[in-house]
Amino acid sequence: MGIRTHGGSLAPGGVVGDGRYRLLAQFGVDERGGAHLWRARDGQLRRDVALTILVGDPADVEAARQGRRTLERAAHTAKFTHPSVARVLDVLTLGNGISSSEGLLGIVVSEWTKGTDLIDLVNEKRIPPSTAARMVQALAEPVERAHQSGLVLGIDHPQRLRVTPDGRLRLAFPAPPPQTTLRDDVKALGAVLYLLLAGRWALPGGPPAIPPAPRDPSGQLVPPHVLEPRVPQEMSALAVRTVSDGGQGGIRTSAAILRVLDKVASAEERTRKPSENVDPDGTVWTTKKPVKDAARRRKLALGVSALVIAAVMALAWVGMMAISFFRDDPPSGPPVNLAEQSTTQQQGGQGEGDGGDGGDGGDQGGSLGEPVAPTEVSVYNPEGEGDGEADAPNAVDGDESTAWQTDEYMQQFPAFKTGVGLLAAFDQPIDLGGVRVVSDTPGTEVEIRVADSPQPSLDETRTVASGTLKGDTTELDLDDSASSQYVIVWIKTLSGEEGQFQSRLAEVSFLPSK
Repeated sequence: MGIRTHGGSLAPGGVVGDGRYRLLAQFGVDERGGAHLWRARDGQLRRDVALTILVGDPADVEAARQGRRTLERAAHTAKFTHPSVARVLDVLTLGNGISSSEGLLGIVVSEWTKGTDLIDLVNEKRIPPSTAARMVQALAEPVERAHQSGLVLGIDHPQRLRVTPDGRLRLAFPAPPPQTTLRDDVKALGAVLYLLLAGRWALPGGPPAIPPAPRDPSGQLVPPHVLEPRVPQEMSALAVRTVSDGGQGGIRTSAAILRVLDKVASAEERTRKPSENVDPDGTVWTTKKPVKDAARRRKLALGVSALVIAAVMALAWVGMMAISFFRDDPPSGPPVNLAEQSTTQQQGGQGEGDGGDGGDGGDQGGSLGEPVAPTEVSVYNPEGEGDGEADAPNAVDGDESTAWQTDEYMQQFPAFKTGVGLLAAFDQPIDLGGVRVVSDTPGTEVEIRVADSPQPSLDETRTVASGTLKGDTTELDLDDSASSQYVIVWIKTLSGEEGQFQSRLAEVSFLPSK
């Protein structure tokens, strides 16, 4: 049943923001500020967005004031960028994106965060303690950065958070209520840790979907390890100390919790069993099951076969040498002049080369030289985030059994965004002649682009080569070499089929022109 406003109801299929945003699904309500959290479709840009819709009577002076303060805070948050905080795209106010007939106080539009609702993940299974500590640690980093700038993020409601496909906690609905303080952000870090460890919410105003954390007769929080014996007491104490309003041993800053989290998580990782983080069907802190990588198994089988063949050849050679050693027959044929043989080999080497001097006779690359290794490789994602950011170095590590892959998309580019790629940075400009790509996702259309800066917009890059990956190895040669310090392998069309579009690059080599 939809929520009635002055102009209608908030229900799937409804539209808000002067008809621009069509509501898809509701993900929670933060009752403290009348904030309704929705996934919606932007009809103009044809992409999904996250909406924090402030519901209230515009004629109520106090409600209107509180709404304006929330919108102002959201506008300030738009200037803050961090992978663990969804980017604020727009702030709609009455008369500026919201008509009076809608009966709303305002809307904060932010980019949609793919992944899993935090509460759904917690209700499904408990998170290993060391993983919980790392997840909260990654969330504490943007809190610390924001606090250094005087910004409040407002992470003190679990339905505002989502878990990305790579297991990161992310503030998906940024719009801090007026009453939220810096201290509330810090306490929320402890509450999130408590939630991951014990499945209970330790702050007031939590959603009905999860039970509140129990308290003892004196009003103190019951430590998580009492509810879940598997939780280490040090980590249990950390959660309680962070949520605590004061007293001896309380943690009051995000910088302090970062230090303690790193210490506790490291100690727990040293003592836990290697398989603690893994369930039989995949890792507990991601929402995707492991990919059944047939290409990797095929490479492994080929490698084993090659080793067996090499071993057989080595044994055969040893046997032949042994036979030759014990035979006393004189060698047949005329004597060999080693000097003449050496001269003939040198002449043959020059003749079989590309017409250059004898020193280059062994090159088979034509006009291209040996690959140049970049100093850094990162995901180039000018219209979003994610897409295996931590795995980008796998594409240039010289090991074809490791790979960087995009997220899995329901729709082909450019439905969600124009594309995604890898940006390789070099110590100094190279004269690029071509790029070699090893991939087991044929049909992927790529462009080789060059840029003049390490963080260019797509319009600031220049295409110098393009092609479609055919599986295994594909070489993309430039018609004319291009000198650049920054090279982008841009994926404009993903491999796969409807509902399962994804591309994977096992190895990328950057070939300079000679």
